[in-house]
Amino acid sequence: MENNKSTKQKKTETLDEVVIHFAGDSGDGMQLTGTQFTTSSAIAGNDLNTFPDFPAEIRAPAGTTYGVSGFQIHFGSRKIHTPGDRSDVLVAMNPAALRVNLKHLRDGGIIIANNQGFTPKNLKLAGYEKNPLEDGSLSNYQVYRVDVSKLTANALEDLNLGSKVVERCKNFFALGLMYWMYDRPVEPTINWIKDKFKSKPELIEANTRALKAGLHYGDITEIFTTRYEVKPAKLEPGTYRNITGNAALALGFITAAKKSELELYLGAYPITPASDVLHELSQYKNFNVKTFQAEDEIAAITAAIGASYGGSLGITATSGPGMALKMEAIGLAVMMELPLVIADIQRGGPSTGLPTKTEQADLFQAIFGRNSEAPVCVLAAATPSDCFNIAYEASRIAIKYMTPVILLSDGYIANGSEPWRIPKAKDLDTIPVKFHTDPENFMPYSRDEKTLARPWAIPGTPGLEHRIGGLEKQDLTGNVNYEPENHQKMVNYRAEKIERIADDIPDVEISGEREGDLLIVGWGSTYGSITSAVERSRAKGKSVSQIHLRHLNPFPKNLGEILYNFKKVLVPELNMGQLSTILRSKYLVPAISYNKVQGLPFKAEELENKIDELLRG
Repeated sequence: MENNKSTKQKKTETLDEVVIHFAGDSGDGMQLTGTQFTTSSAIAGNDLNTFPDFPAEIRAPAGTTYGVSGFQIHFGSRKIHTPGDRSDVLVAMNPAALRVNLKHLRDGGIIIANNQGFTPKNLKLAGYEKNPLEDGSLSNYQVYRVDVSKLTANALEDLNLGSKVVERCKNFFALGLMYWMYDRPVEPTINWIKDKFKSKPELIEANTRALKAGLHYGDITEIFTTRYEVKPAKLEPGTYRNITGNAALALGFITAAKKSELELYLGAYPITPASDVLHELSQYKNFNVKTFQAEDEIAAITAAIGASYGGSLGITATSGPGMALKMEAIGLAVMMELPLVIADIQRGGPSTGLPTKTEQADLFQAIFGRNSEAPVCVLAAATPSDCFNIAYEASRIAIKYMTPVILLSDGYIANGSEPWRIPKAKDLDTIPVKFHTDPENFMPYSRDEKTLARPWAIPGTPGLEHRIGGLEKQDLTGNVNYEPENHQKMVNYRAEKIERIADDIPDVEISGEREGDLLIVGWGSTYGSITSAVERSRAKGKSVSQIHLRHLNPFPKNLGEILYNFKKVLVPELNMGQLSTILRSKYLVPAISYNKVQGLPFKAEELENKIDELLRG
C-alpha cells in the first residue's frame, strides 16, 4: 500500500467542502485527471458533484482558449448539490486554462500552474502580453509555480520513452500532487493504470511513477506548508458507486427490461452528448440487450419502433438536432400506440449549436414538437443518479399505457457524476406485461378501461393479424378510416390516455412551507443550484420554498394548488422561459422567468441573488 502521509511537520486543516478545477489543453488529460480524483474522493466517502467541460472543437489548436478542457469537482463531508459556484483550487496546465477559468476562482484561492506551459508562444495564444505568473496580476491568489512537465520528465528519464509520451504523463503528476494536498487514496488510480495499460507495461510504469512523483513532491517541497482533510460525508447506509447520468440511464433501462421480462433494444445514431448511452448499453449483451448503431436518426427510431412492435422494450437516445429528425416517427408511434422511450440528452442549439455545452431548451419540442395532435408523456431527470429512476419510470409508463415517452436529460447531467446508492432489485416494483394471445373477438384498438391502452399483440400470434401504419385507425378494428367522427374520437382517446397518466404519478413534493412569499419551480438539471440557493436563503430566514418537476406532461395533479398558495413564483431555466410559459398558460399564474443560455449551468449564488431581489419587492 502506498504511504502518502507526510514525513515533514506540515499543518493539516480540516475543511467541510472543496471545489477543484483541473484545466488544460484537450490533449492534457484533464477529463481523466478529474475522473480519477472523483473516484478517489468517492472511495474516501465524500459526497460530490462534478462538471466536465469539454471544448466544442475536436482538434482545437493547442494553447488556444477555445481548446481548453476542464473538469470541476465539488466534494465534501456534507450533502453536495452542485459542482460549485467558484473553485477553491485551479490547476492550470497552460496560460489559456488560466485565462478561461480565473474568473471562476474565489478570491484567495489556490493556483497551481505548470511552469513549463507558460511559454512565450502559449502566452501569446492565450492573449497575454506579459506572464501573469510574474507581473503581479495574480496577487489576490495563492500562486504555486510547479515545474510539472520538468519534474515528470525527471521521474521518467531512465525509461527511454519518447518526449510526447513523457509529456502526456504530466497529468498524473498533477493528480498525485492533489492527492497529497487533499489526502486522497492513490491505490484506486494505480489499480486503474494497471488495468488500462495491461498490454503496455512501459506505460504502467511511466504513469505510476508520475503519480507517485507528484505525491512525493507535495510531501518534500517547502512551498506547500498545509495539507487539507475532508472527512467522509454521512450518507444513508448502503452500497454506493460513482455514476454519470448517461450510465445511470443505461442501467435504469436494463433494470426496467429485467423487471418487465422484456428484451431491451436500443436504436441510436451517435450524437453528443447522448452517445455514451449507446456505448454503455452495448456492454450488456449478456443481459439480453441489443444495440443497433443506425446510419441516421430516422433509421434509429424506426428500428426501435419495430422492436416494440415485435414485443421488446424499444429505446432510442439522441440530442436536440436528432429529436427534430425523429419527430415524424414519434408521431407514428403515437398513431400505432406502442411503448417507446426517447431519451433526449439536450445541448445548446439551435441547429448544431453548442455540441458539448448544456442547455434545457427542448421542452417545447418534447411537448409540442409533432405535427397535428400527437400528445406524449414527458419526463425529466433532476440529477445524474436520478437518471436511473427516471429511465425506469419512463419505461413503466410506456409499457403500461402503450405510448411513447420522452425522457429529457442534458449535457450537464449526462456527463456529471455523483454517488449513487445502488437499489436492491427486490425493492423495485415489477413492471407487468401481458401480451394479448386470445384470438376470440380480438380488436387491436380495443382499450383498457383504466389506462385506455390498446392490446400488445405480437406479430405471428395466430388470429391476431392487424393493420399498422401512420394512417388514422378506425376505433376498435384498427382499419384505415377517414370518417370525421372517428378521427375526433381517436384524437380524444390519445389525448385522454396521456391525461390519465396523472392518476398514476406521485404528487409533487414541496421543500419548505406550503404557502408563503416565494416558490421556486425547477425542472431538469437546475435542481442542484436551486436546492443550494433555497437552503442558503432559508437559513437566513427568508420565506422561500421549492418544488422540482420530474413529470412535465402531464403535470402532477396537485401542482396548481401549490402554485396558487404563493405570492410569487420564480421559474429558473436554461432556456428563454419555456416551462414558465406553459405554467402561465395552464394555471394562469404570473410565473416569473429567470433565464440563462450560456452553455453553463446556473450558479447557486445567481439564484440566491434573484431570490433576494424578488423578496425585496
